[in-house]
Amino acid sequence: MEGVFNFDKAINAVLYIVKHLKRADFHKVFKILYFSDRNMLSMSGMMITGDTYIAMNDGPVPSNMYDILKSVRGDGYFKDLANLAAYVAVENWDIVVAKKEPDMGQLSRMDIKVLDDSIQQYGDLSWDEIREKSHDYAWRSTTLNRPMSIQNMMLETGCDDGFIQYVKEEMKLEKMLYQN
Repeated sequence: MEGVFNFDKAINAVLYIVKHLKRADFHKVFKILYFSDRNMLSMSGMMITGDTYIAMNDGPVPSNMYDILKSVRGDGYFKDLANLAAYVAVENWDIVVAKKEPDMGQLSRMDIKVLDDSIQQYGDLSWDEIREKSHDYAWRSTTLNRPMSIQNMMLETGCDDGFIQYVKEEMKLEKMLYQN
């Protein structure tokens, strides 16, 4: 079970997060995205970004967004660098710098509330503190460097089996629609 990556929402969520952090390094931005997507899943059955989270040594990492930021930095796989570089720059290897204001039309009021809650809860934590918090059930239940289960992300937040099954079916339908 996995979502469909939504570039427009994901990049605008990153721009929004960067705008509200004192220090927007990859680690902090990725963890706030993770907590936001995890919480949005538990509330609505949908993710903000639709990204696939990989269980890396220092916690969950959004696969597509990581590749996008690495491409801007100069060592990633995305080819549309001119377009990507219009949104963000990467300084000192892992500091994300917004080059635009977030397009608030891409984010719902619920997206913004969930992002704000995650920024408030985790934005001032140290690297070690946020790393520890992100090593949750979903992360611990995943082999290192493998995709994390959306089902386990939902279990972490207390979702019941019925809701998880519903979300699985909705994600299958969404994936089929985007493949056609």
